[in-house]
Amino acid sequence: MNEPENILQMKLVLEVALLTSQEPLSLDDMTRLFGERMERTTLRMLLDELKLDWEQRTMELVQVATGYRFQARPEYAIFLARLNPEKQTKYSRAVMETLAIIAYRQPVTRGDIEQIRGVAVNPNVMRQLQERDWVDVVGQREVPGRPSLYATTKHFLDDLNLRSLAELPAMEDFIKTDTQLDL
Repeated sequence: MNEPENILQMKLVLEVALLTSQEPLSLDDMTRLFGERMERTTLRMLLDELKLDWEQRTMELVQVATGYRFQARPEYAIFLARLNPEKQTKYSRAVMETLAIIAYRQPVTRGDIEQIRGVAVNPNVMRQLQERDWVDVVGQREVPGRPSLYATTKHFLDDLNLRSLAELPAMEDFIKTDTQLDL
């Protein structure tokens, strides 16, 4: 196939690129498909059209932090899980609390996390979050000892199907106060 000559061909090129890519594609990645000759507004229009084209299908085009990707609709997850009956990784409460603190308070130091949680942070917790590529060191705080500052990564956002941290649920949505507890 030569260079796409019309909008339909461009849309088909985008569709096949998105369907076959292992990772989300950024707008820059998709622009390269067309030799840098496509305007971002045209690209966004084609992506919107693709999204509509797939609205009634088993897959959906979604935007995440690092770009766009096709993924199975949530209602099909139970069936797809049967193909790969791998055990889901279970995370300890300490890991989840630490991740939540980093996500909502970033950038934070290990000392900040310990102060909020009231207990020392096990080095394995931080290692596990970094190995998963959910958390990374983004700098050092300008205080004596220059402790590392931790923040979430774009991979974390992608795994949670988020475009940005602003899409995280409000902390109040899942924290019960003493007045809300059923005693």
